[in-house]
Amino acid sequence: MRIMSIISAVVVLALLYLVVFERDRLLGFAQVESARETAETSEVAQQEPAATAKGAVGVVALRSFAQTIDSAVILRGRTEAARQVTVAAETSGLVISEPLRKGATVSVGETLCKLDPGAREASLAEARARLLEAQGRVPEAQAAVAEANARLREAEINLNAAAQLSQDGFASETRLVSAQAAMDGAKAGVQRANSGVVSAQAGIEAAAAAVASAEREIDRLTIRAPFSGLLETDTAELGSLMQPGAPCATIIQLTPIKLVGFVPEADVNKITVGAMAGARLSTGRQIQGQVTFLSRSADDTTRTFRVEVTVPNDDLSISDGQTVEILVSSNGRAAHLLAQSTLTLDDNGVLGVRTITQGNIAKFMPVTLLRDTAEGVWVTDLPEEVTIITIGQEFVVDGVEVVPTYQEAKG
Repeated sequence: MRIMSIISAVVVLALLYLVVFERDRLLGFAQVESARETAETSEVAQQEPAATAKGAVGVVALRSFAQTIDSAVILRGRTEAARQVTVAAETSGLVISEPLRKGATVSVGETLCKLDPGAREASLAEARARLLEAQGRVPEAQAAVAEANARLREAEINLNAAAQLSQDGFASETRLVSAQAAMDGAKAGVQRANSGVVSAQAGIEAAAAAVASAEREIDRLTIRAPFSGLLETDTAELGSLMQPGAPCATIIQLTPIKLVGFVPEADVNKITVGAMAGARLSTGRQIQGQVTFLSRSADDTTRTFRVEVTVPNDDLSISDGQTVEILVSSNGRAAHLLAQSTLTLDDNGVLGVRTITQGNIAKFMPVTLLRDTAEGVWVTDLPEEVTIITIGQEFVVDGVEVVPTYQEAKG
């Protein structure tokens, strides 16, 4: 009993010491503990919904307004020459021109390969001589027509005279028949003369065609560049034998250059011809251009659509076949900027948010995720103005009444 009394006395003395000599420190410690408990209580109140007396669930909500944001379709593709063609021979012959080396710049109409003419010039001279001969037959045929027409007029006069005399009884029937026969012969002569003119004109046309064919054959001996560009291969070597279809050289045109990508069918409606596009090469260089082609037929295997973007390349610094990442701008879309923690799933695993409808009733709305940024996520498929539950959405279901506390929207 005496020991317990001593212990009690020591405790009382210690308490008196704290109250009298350490009063300020004791009060400060008590205030800190009280503030900490108050803060913890407030934090719990914000994170956990509280049931009201009427059974409604307390939540934190956000009044969100849709904003128009730019969107882009990202494609992986490659660079491609604006033009590329293999120039081939159209006739046979030996190459008599010095070759041009690959990488050389050529202009439109510049000679790439020249072939030995052989006997083609002689054939051209012969065709021209035949044309002159055919042209000389035309005057003879026209003279024959004039002579035949004169005989026809003479026969008509004789026939009319014989008919008049026979009617008056001064000429026999035999003379009339003879005049009629002469008339028929004159008509036949006119027809033959006209046929001779037609034949002479046909001869001229045939001879002119032969001249044109010979001239065209000589023109084929010189193979020229169809457009300005770069030689991708050497031209045909001196002395080599060219046959119709044999390649002389391959030319590519790199200004402007095309960026080619393939867009999936889900995004094809987001791209229009004339839209601006940016791209980044594998070297890190960024370039800009414009969409100039969008295929209307999908690839049978990948079900994607070809997209072409034209980019200036005056300095020829972009080569054919480089890997490129293309960003094609599309029309802006109305979207809401939300914290990622706001998103939730319904019972079927559909991504969405819990909203507050008229009468403070909770309702799930599905969304489509457009973009994830440092400020939050951009989602669409929501009304232009909507109240979204940001804290407590996991504790309510459709039809539950809530008591919202509103927070400020993000800028």
